[in-house]
Amino acid sequence: MDYLPYLIAALGIAAGGFLKGATGAGAPIIGVPILAIVFDLPKAVAIFAVINLLSNIWQSWAYQGDVTDRRFVWVFAATGAAGAAVGTVLLATLPTEFLMASLAGVVGGYILLRISRPGWQLSWPAARRLGPVAGFAGGVMQGAGGISAPVSVTFLNAMRLGRAEFIGTISAFFLAMSIFQVPVLAAFGILTWERTALGILALIPMFIGVPIGSWAARHLSKDAFDKAILVLLAVLALKLLWDAVL
Repeated sequence: MDYLPYLIAALGIAAGGFLKGATGAGAPIIGVPILAIVFDLPKAVAIFAVINLLSNIWQSWAYQGDVTDRRFVWVFAATGAAGAAVGTVLLATLPTEFLMASLAGVVGGYILLRISRPGWQLSWPAARRLGPVAGFAGGVMQGAGGISAPVSVTFLNAMRLGRAEFIGTISAFFLAMSIFQVPVLAAFGILTWERTALGILALIPMFIGVPIGSWAARHLSKDAFDKAILVLLAVLALKLLWDAVL
């Protein structure tokens, strides 16, 4: 048996765990592409659905006290869950290259806006109005390609939430999507018992990376955290373009 692919997958998941511990998001950005190379995209999405479900149960509980507007979070998470179910159907039936390229343009435009107008911020009234749309769109991306951050992280970053509230909100969003995504993946035969077992085993490298990332993030100021999220989004945009072209 060749263990090298599994070692590469474990290192990718640990790196994703570090990013998740530091920013509350981003584990699939690293992990899904690496797992897709080692295995294939449906298997990578299935394994990360299990990882997301279990890891976000813990992270949502740990940061629940830092959420200031629970109604906003519930609506954002519920629409994300609905979108994830729709996106999973798309994963089983349609290519996603055009959607990825379009989202890369949206994320790139947002980054340019933040660079040109560094003081810009999405107000809470506007965020409450746009939350259901952003949640559903992020859920569709999660279900179709295993990565919702181009929409969800961009939206929450525009609100300029502090690190703890950002993590509490995004974790609840990821958890709600996973709860709905897992049974849909199973119904389509994408999530099997073997892939479920691999997802549970993958929690070992994930939870090695998460506390290291959390420790590193404690030394970041709010401004540094905000810049770290922008860098994360830039990497996301490049990855989406790469996937769309190739």
